[in-house]
Amino acid sequence: MRGGRQSAEGSSGFQLRTSNFKLAAAPAGPDQQAGTRLGAAPPRCACAARHVAPDAPAPLPRSLSSYEAAARIALPAAAPAADPALHHVFRLSENIVSGAEPEGEEAMQALANMGIRTILSVDGKTPDAAAAEQHGMRYVHVPIRYQGVTGEELLAIAKTFREQQGPFYVHCHHGQHRGPAAAALGRVALDGASREQALAEMRQWCGTSPKYEGLYDAIAFGDLPDAEESARCAFDFPAAHRFQGLRQAMVEASRAFEAVEKLGRRNWEPDPSHPDASARHEAERLAEILAQCAATDEVRERPEDFRVWLGQTEAEAREAARPATRASGTESLSRYLPVAAPGRGAS
Repeated sequence: MRGGRQSAEGSSGFQLRTSNFKLAAAPAGPDQQAGTRLGAAPPRCACAARHVAPDAPAPLPRSLSSYEAAARIALPAAAPAADPALHHVFRLSENIVSGAEPEGEEAMQALANMGIRTILSVDGKTPDAAAAEQHGMRYVHVPIRYQGVTGEELLAIAKTFREQQGPFYVHCHHGQHRGPAAAALGRVALDGASREQALAEMRQWCGTSPKYEGLYDAIAFGDLPDAEESARCAFDFPAAHRFQGLRQAMVEASRAFEAVEKLGRRNWEPDPSHPDASARHEAERLAEILAQCAATDEVRERPEDFRVWLGQTEAEAREAARPATRASGTESLSRYLPVAAPGRGAS
């Protein structure tokens, strides 16, 4: 990769597993194409049809902030698509649709009816890959954080757009912040849209908050991988993110717990500094992380008291996700996670 990329330890605890993320010699020729705009019948993108990626445009000058740059192009007003099974859906081009997490059979059927072939999740929650497969779609999971997108994550997302079958549905949890940032990368890497156009769609259509300027920065100033770089990267498009061992999983578990705990102190009212935070979602994510840990050989080889602690913490997280018991659930969680994890050998 080119110099100047952000370390994978930087803005995201979700590092990509290096055994699934290597460089191999498989260059591809770039081909610049014009981006498309939202409409009932956007023109077909030739680069997607031929599976040839456009050049990665140079970063924008820093004379404006990335959020200010997102207002340089004035877009026509657009409302989310009206679909009772899906939420906050914007068709950004023929190839790329941005929206909230698809939940349930009706949502998956709605995506299939739209012709979606690949679902890219950048949320921390494990996707329902089996449900997508039943409808002829596949999931790719590259979780990112609100603070921004690392170089390795940019590379994995760009490679997904360039090498998997479209059209793509890109989502996070609510479909307003991280998902639109990933979709913006696809607009540039696959559709050939300008960085200004992609930023404008994030801000003016999808409503990405200025609180998450790191997401805007990734599109405006990030060192986006070109076609040759993404072709050489042997990312294996996992349907569910795999942690790099128990240590990394415990770091993410602690982050999820802290998010729930902060909301609990606010009596479950939204935090203005983190408008997308959801106690239920973070508690569910915590439970899933712990369940993934319990299924690993590393945990099976641990002493019984550690495995019991892990099971108790997972159960408390699932209880905390229930609205009627959320307060007591987080109080119970506090007995386990912050103190017990380091003392039980998680590090």
